This record gives sequence, structure tokens and C-alpha cells, in this order.
Amino acid sequence: MRNTRRYGAFAVFAVLALVLASCDAFGGGGDGEDLKIGLVTDVGTIDDANFNQFSWEGARDGAEAVGAPEPQFVVSTASADFAQNIQSFIDQDYDIIVTVGFAIGNDTAIAAKANPEVKFIGVDQGVCVTPEGDPDSTFACEGDAAELLPNYQGLVFREAQAGYLAGIVAASISESGHIAAIGGTAVVPAVPDYIGGFHNGALSVNPDIEVSVQYVSEAPDAAAFNDPAGGKAFAEQLLQQEPDIDVLFQVAGKTGNGVLEAACDAGIWGIGVDVDQYQSLPSAQECIVVSAEKKLQKAVDDAIQRIANEEDEGGTRVLDATVDSVGLSSFHDKEDMISDETQTAIDEAFEAMKSGDLDPCEGDGACFGE
Repeated sequence: MRNTRRYGAFAVFAVLALVLASCDAFGGGGDGEDLKIGLVTDVGTIDDANFNQFSWEGARDGAEAVGAPEPQFVVSTASADFAQNIQSFIDQDYDIIVTVGFAIGNDTAIAAKANPEVKFIGVDQGVCVTPEGDPDSTFACEGDAAELLPNYQGLVFREAQAGYLAGIVAASISESGHIAAIGGTAVVPAVPDYIGGFHNGALSVNPDIEVSVQYVSEAPDAAAFNDPAGGKAFAEQLLQQEPDIDVLFQVAGKTGNGVLEAACDAGIWGIGVDVDQYQSLPSAQECIVVSAEKKLQKAVDDAIQRIANEEDEGGTRVLDATVDSVGLSSFHDKEDMISDETQTAIDEAFEAMKSGDLDPCEGDGACFGE
């Protein structure tokens, strides 16, 4: 029931369609040479070494895979830009529009309803509707989203699963028994889901471990996700207040890059998020042990290929351990820190989540809506 509510929560930001999409613009058999693909970022930059960047890389991979021209992107500097940026691609007769992030979901749904001939891919966006096709504020999700919004794929991830595995690592390498997580904002479900899973994963290793949790902002704004300097200062303040913290998990986008740099400066271990930050953030390689990963690049690539092959379906598509879409990155040069016992715990937890025997949100760690 918990996970149903979590993914249903995305519906607050959806306006859904009752019309069927035309497939005329999409050639069969994966032939996508005429497809025009555009991507609208979340608030931030295309080179954020995180969410926007790797979704963009997925769009490029997908375009190459189907033989489409190089995609184009528009950067959103504020949430007020979302609708206009989406419309800019619609006005240029784009066939596929990828929008990045939970916050842009409302504008994506509005555009999908108004333009049923355009295919939309929403990264971190879910769909929950009433039988009449209206956004369902009760989160009962009784409407068939695949039928009601056939031109809009909402891609969501079970972040708590990746967070749980990161928590196992954090508790295993902590010497002080005090670890911490810094999130961008609690109102974006992915953030507390990562952190709730992280907390519970750590407790599975050490029931007495202390897990400090703080959020940078009350809103999904630039301070939360696009302010490395602010993230570094925020983390430095936390470490001054709680100097025995020896592992720091960031869930704050580009703001979190500063969090990891603060961890390195303090001589403690850092854990990245969304992508392999050892590779994407060279300035913090010395202290990054691992990253809790969503396979964003693969998810967007796959979604574009489904469209080109006329295999796409509307509604929410949940990506999790069962389809190898969440997990941990490589440990790179920190592999020697991971004992055989810890690796076994990671492997067993992953398989238990894959089979449904382990709920990463079950425990003292609070996921979204708890």
C-alpha cells in the first residue's frame, strides 16, 4: 500500500487526456530517421553531472539507436519556464519531447493532452487518474492511465531500493556509528524515498546507528538542486554541529555536488546519487565510495526506442530492481573497503527487493508520505 501511494502522489501534477495518439509520425520497425527529439531540463543546467545531464545522454543514445537526428535541448532556469520551453518544441513540430523531473510533470501532462500527436517522455513523473480521466487527488488510481493518456510515458524509479543498498554500505564503513543524508527538498518524492531507504538499509546492518537527515530547502527550487556552493556550506554547517558524522549521502542534484566536496574536505566518506558520481564529479573522487543509481540514461534511451518501434504505452512505467533499473554504481578504487560480508548483504538485499520479499521503506526510515 505504501508504494501505491508513493507513485500515485505524482498525479497531483497531471492533467490527463481522453484522446488516442496518432502514430503516423512514427515509422514502424524502429525506423526513426525522421523523428525530431527535444528535451526540456528541470531547473538547472544540462551539464549538472547528474539528473539533467544523464537524461540528455539517454536522449542522445536513443536518437542514435533509432537513426534520428541529434536531439536538441532547452534549459529551464525557473519553473515558470517549463510550459514555454515545452511549447517551443511543439511549435517546431517535434515528434518526441522528453521532460526531466517531477516538478515539470504538470506542464508535461497539459501539453500531452493538448497535443495527442506528440509523444512525451516524463522522467520521474507518474500518472494517477480517476475512471473519468481526471487527476485523482485521493490517489485511488482507478482510471486506466495507459488508455487515458496513450502519448505520455511517465518513468518513475523505486529510489528507496537504491537508497537501501547505499545505507548498507554507509553503515558497513562507518567507524563512528553516525552517518547523515542531505536532501534537496522533502516535497519531491524521490528525495525522501532515497533517504528513507538509506536509513533502513543502514539499520539493517547496525540497529544502533545514528542517521541524521536534513533538507536544504522547503521547495524544489534552485537552492535545493542547483547551488553547489550553497550545498557545500550547508554540509559544512551540519558537520560543525555533528562532528562525529563520518559518511554523508547527498540527494540534492547539483547542490549535492557541493555536499560531496564538503565531505572530501572534512576527510569523511561520501555517497553519490542518481548516477555514478565518481565518474561525473571528478573533484570528489577521493572520498566517493559509491553512488545510489537510477539508470537514467538507459531509461530514456529505452523509452525512445519503444516509441520508434511502436511499443510504447501511456501511463506510469515503474523501473526498479526487477528490470535492473536501480542499484549501486561501481566502487572503483574503494572496492577494498567493501568486505565479503558487506557485498553479500548487498546482493541478498537486492535479490529480496527484486522478489518483493523486502520493502526498503519498512522501518524507522521515512519514505515520502510517511
